[in-house]
Amino acid sequence: MRPTPVYYYSSASGLVRTFAERLGWPAFNLAEREHRRSEVDGPWVLLTPSCTTGNEANDTVPEAVRRFLRSAHNRRLLVGVMGSGNRNFGRYYQHAAREIAARSGRPVLLEFELAGTPWDVAEAQRVLAELDAALAHRHAS
Repeated sequence: MRPTPVYYYSSASGLVRTFAERLGWPAFNLAEREHRRSEVDGPWVLLTPSCTTGNEANDTVPEAVRRFLRSAHNRRLLVGVMGSGNRNFGRYYQHAAREIAARSGRPVLLEFELAGTPWDVAEAQRVLAELDAALAHRHAS
């Protein structure tokens, strides 16, 4: 069974990278050109922050995530979205993850604040394990 990889974007703060590294799943940083320009080899999960407080004229989806999602192949194999946010963003909290999920028709699997708590990491691991099992079952059928 192939563990579902997590493709993530982490800004200079490193909060999302820290979260992704604690998961214990294959994780690829979209801030790195080689990953941002790659195409996935199967189902995958996106982990994205909302990068700004947002407003009607300022998108919160990171440019690296936007570039990765330009690939129709990558969009087709996306199975879910996890979001890191900052409650100080008010109504734009988790805006990027929610927008990508809505546009792609994929679910938001988990939302957490900043680098997440130990509970958030455990919950993400549980969600990913269930997703892996469901995908393995679907593949076997």
